[in-house]
Amino acid sequence: MPRGTLEVVLISAKGLEDNDFLSSIDPYVILTYRAQERKSNVQEGAGSNPQWNETFLFTVSDSASELTLRVMEKDKFSSDDNLGEAIIPLDAVLEEGSIPESVYKLVKEDEYCGEIKVALTFTPERNHEQGYNEEEESCGGWKESARDF
Repeated sequence: MPRGTLEVVLISAKGLEDNDFLSSIDPYVILTYRAQERKSNVQEGAGSNPQWNETFLFTVSDSASELTLRVMEKDKFSSDDNLGEAIIPLDAVLEEGSIPESVYKLVKEDEYCGEIKVALTFTPERNHEQGYNEEEESCGGWKESARDF
């Protein structure tokens, strides 16, 4: 069971449905890993091809295996609209340590509705159960104690 930190770099989206009549859409993304939720900045007037370049951190402490990205459109006078969702399996990043910029399909009601680009990095937590202890390391090892004899 991996433990550590998942870093998600939200880069951009393209091909979003621009359904605002008077102006361009104002998209943002809700990123969800288990009960942890993060929200990107709203890209006001960005239209169907927004750029974010924002970084988000999640604590990984169990076997949850997916990250959900939901692209929303900020509405001033009504509830925000869901523009599409991508579910990213995390098995590869947990094993490899990182996945470079990759494009994932956005889906809404089983239909393709754009793409989102992210990069993922997993940094495992140091495992103290395997006997490594930083305090012991800094106090010296057998070489230092051998000098005393």
